[in-house]
Amino acid sequence: MKKNALPRFCQGSISLTIDPNDAIAWKLSMLYEAASSNDKKIEEIAKKYGYSREHFYVIKSAYENYGSQGLADHPQGPKTNYRRTKEVQKQIIRHRFLDPEASCGVIAQKMQQSGQNISQRSVERTINEYGLQKKGYIKQIRQNQKSK
Repeated sequence: MKKNALPRFCQGSISLTIDPNDAIAWKLSMLYEAASSNDKKIEEIAKKYGYSREHFYVIKSAYENYGSQGLADHPQGPKTNYRRTKEVQKQIIRHRFLDPEASCGVIAQKMQQSGQNISQRSVERTINEYGLQKKGYIKQIRQNQKSK
């Protein structure tokens, strides 16, 4: 949809304003206009609403298969955490406990040497998720090691 598109106004027995930020209403309006128009090309209608002709047919198919619920926008991107699996996270935590002074880059390098394809940023995210980056954490481990 057009990012800076103006709302569309429809008038008949009632007045209706269609907000371009309302994805379902915006797409349904486009489909209705295409269905009620005999002389306009689909490409022109789709362009007016900020879509390509190909995307118009994707939207049309979604509506035919799922109704208005099929017109809702869905989050993009991966659905699962395919890089930082539970096993990889366990290994990162293990490396952190074995050597609390090691930087995220060193841990990532050790993981890569053992065959895990992991980036330094992924190691940082895991360490932050589990709260292992705090300065007090390293001091606490040192004190525990000295007292043993």
